[in-house]
Amino acid sequence: MHKIVFCITFFIVFKFNLFSQQNLSWNDFADVKFYNVYSAKYDDIFLKPKFGPIIKSYQGAKIRVKGYFLDFSIDDDGFYLLSKNPRSSCFFCGGAGPESVVEVVFKKKPNFKTDQIVEVTGVLILNVEDVDHCNYILKDAVGKLIE
Repeated sequence: MHKIVFCITFFIVFKFNLFSQQNLSWNDFADVKFYNVYSAKYDDIFLKPKFGPIIKSYQGAKIRVKGYFLDFSIDDDGFYLLSKNPRSSCFFCGGAGPESVVEVVFKKKPNFKTDQIVEVTGVLILNVEDVDHCNYILKDAVGKLIE
């Protein structure tokens, strides 16, 4: 019995080390299926996510991911995305899916330019219900430019 408790504890500490963040790839974010749902608020159909077990295991965890910085701010409202693809082929402007973008809420407004490759670290939130935000949100985020 002690061996089982030890193994479970070791796995949890190893997987969710409190002193570092987990590196995720865009393949990890693809662990999701979508289905159509009607929104009475907008009188329109939206894609609702059903997250898979891999990405669900990172809910609330501090993670790190690399991608293209996209600034969709209007009047300095600070709407930033990290994308698997550059702006010309991102989810909003091209043919990619909603699993290929992460909404980023930075601690401090970044000095990045659109389409620069950056690495962002933050707390992952999985959004199922709020159609006004992306399915993946990184809160309390900080970023650095990748040269």
